[in-house]
Amino acid sequence: MATSPPFPTRPPSPGDGGIRHPHWWQRRWVRYGAPSTLLALSGLVILALVRRQTGTDGFLVGLGLAVLPVPWLLAAFRWLDRVEPGPWRNLVFSFAWGACAAALIAIVANSFATEWIATSTADPASADTLGATVIAPVVEESAKAAAVLLVFLFRRRDFTGIVDGVVIAGTTATGFAFTENILYLGTAFGTDQLTGDRGIASVTAATFFVRIVMSPFAHPLFTVLTGIGFGIAALSAERRPVRRVLLPVCGLLLAMGMHAFWNGSATFGQYGFFAVYGGFMVPVFGLVTWLAVWTRQRELRTVRTELPAYVLAGWLGPGEPFALGSMRARRMARDYARHHHGRPAAREVARYEGYATSLAFLRRRGRAGKAGPDFAVRERELLAELWRRRHVARPALEYASRAAAPAPVYRPAVPYGYPAVTYSPYSPYNPYRT
Repeated sequence: MATSPPFPTRPPSPGDGGIRHPHWWQRRWVRYGAPSTLLALSGLVILALVRRQTGTDGFLVGLGLAVLPVPWLLAAFRWLDRVEPGPWRNLVFSFAWGACAAALIAIVANSFATEWIATSTADPASADTLGATVIAPVVEESAKAAAVLLVFLFRRRDFTGIVDGVVIAGTTATGFAFTENILYLGTAFGTDQLTGDRGIASVTAATFFVRIVMSPFAHPLFTVLTGIGFGIAALSAERRPVRRVLLPVCGLLLAMGMHAFWNGSATFGQYGFFAVYGGFMVPVFGLVTWLAVWTRQRELRTVRTELPAYVLAGWLGPGEPFALGSMRARRMARDYARHHHGRPAAREVARYEGYATSLAFLRRRGRAGKAGPDFAVRERELLAELWRRRHVARPALEYASRAAAPAPVYRPAVPYGYPAVTYSPYSPYNPYRT
């Protein structure tokens, strides 16, 4: 049993006495201040543009209706990310980028391109169709993919696989759809004010039904394809740079193609929209949802498989790999800590679970030869974080492993006729467990 954690060290650079001075772009106020300022300015500009196009009443109506699907979508992505929760700042950045920066880029670029095509061809109807089916998918998916790229490059430790790509991409697209829905619903309300339409026959009701009821997942579904490409690239070895570049590009192209197909469904005849919705969008949505949930379960299996090595080394208790590999046991551990020691203890257990999951993923990448040069330092950092919280987390997780362990299954022993007990391989009661 280890008695103290090894603390990570960094080899000193020549002449710096072991102290590294960050570059100006690495300073905290630059890393947080510059993006925050950019997003705030983009938000103010997009607010002014949308309000100018919809009017104050239309903006307020659009805002009230567009916000309805947002909590459900964000809750779904957060649920998916529960195995190894990413920091909230990444989600806030992603949503803000989609709602402000990406929406601003899309509005300006789409308007400019459509007007230019209409002027060049003297055919406004064809320009609108071309803008919706070609220009908009390319511009919008590229603008949303920029957020995924930024998190992938600058928050690399938080971007470890497919689930992270899905969550970041989906959150970004949810923000983008939120702003776009304000614009569409607000414009529809203004049209109804001019024509006097009310109730189900109104343009606002039709727009609400199509965008909020039938297809709130449309934009997240498109951009999730880009996120999957980045997620697979994150799982690839660093010595394969071509693959790490091509996979996100392929995901982006798929997102653009699916977006264009969806936007062009209105040109496929009277029932083209419903045919594309039922025959294409819903099956793809089901397939992507299955892939995300399957990947989440695979992550839990990775935790159960990789962490027993740290049990043998004395870093973890014998029941912890099972508890950390079960969402039900994790919740029981947090509830146990909250009941006996209060909410701060429950938060410490949640952090412990996150660090342990990151440790399991790191070990998996190391065994597959995909870990970076900082593998040893990162492993020590994670072990140190676990060691600091062991007094609170270990009793809670051991309790959860006992409470959530499968009950013994009694089967008759063939030679002697006495009942035999079959234990789960992860049960802390298994006497043959290593």
